[in-house]
Amino acid sequence: MKLGGSLARSRRRRGAELDSTPEARDPRRPARRRLDLKTVVGGLVGLGLGGWFVGYLLATQVLFPAPPPPGDLFEVPDVRGLGTASATERLAGSGLTLGPVDSLSHPSVPAGLVLGQSPLPGQVARPQTPVRVTISTGPQMRAVPDVRRLMADRARIVLESSGFIVNIATAEAEEPRGRVIDVDPAPEVVVALPAAVRLLVSAGPPLVTMPFVLGLEEGEAVRMLDSLGLVVSQVEEVFRFGRDQGVVVEQEPAADTQLQRGAGVRLAVGRGGRDQEQ
Repeated sequence: MKLGGSLARSRRRRGAELDSTPEARDPRRPARRRLDLKTVVGGLVGLGLGGWFVGYLLATQVLFPAPPPPGDLFEVPDVRGLGTASATERLAGSGLTLGPVDSLSHPSVPAGLVLGQSPLPGQVARPQTPVRVTISTGPQMRAVPDVRRLMADRARIVLESSGFIVNIATAEAEEPRGRVIDVDPAPEVVVALPAAVRLLVSAGPPLVTMPFVLGLEEGEAVRMLDSLGLVVSQVEEVFRFGRDQGVVVEQEPAADTQLQRGAGVRLAVGRGGRDQEQ
């Protein structure tokens, strides 16, 4: 019994000791610990942001300060299409100056006029800012090459590589088919590029229609063919009786055949037996 009572008293003393600890006396102690951790984290974040802001101010205000604010700014006028003197006067009226001058050929803008500028019209610039301009030297001038007697495809290459625009027309001529027989403008004439050049190209000699000469006397047939530019290259004699004596009984090519001038014609003329023996 004494032993049991001693154990009971010992347990009560331990319970009283536990109840007397700060955690037992104040149940809000864990919440305060969590609140202290949030405060520390927030303070660190605020310290980091403050350091970044200080560094930003140091970089922008001390190490790399912004340039001083500009003075008066002037709008750049449009000087395109003006001569150099007029452009200089207009720029001076806007508080600016004429800067470097470049030159460039242009097919349609006359020589001496401004093609472009930098800064562009409408932009703003400080007083006395030089404005760079590009002046037209006018269209490029070139003499027409002499391509007569060249074949049309070769003549086209020569002209187009020189900056000309080629137009081709054809006409019958004694020159071989495809050869250039005339140039307009004439060779060596100086023109402004780009310029059109007209080539007259041979379509070959004119064609002749073979006439019907059967039944004509040999001499009459030869004269007719000669007047058309055809050549009687061969005359054969064939045996014939009656009215076919001395007249054309065969022809080659046939009538209505299209021939070039100078083409050869073969005729066959009738002859009697007595003439053949003689």
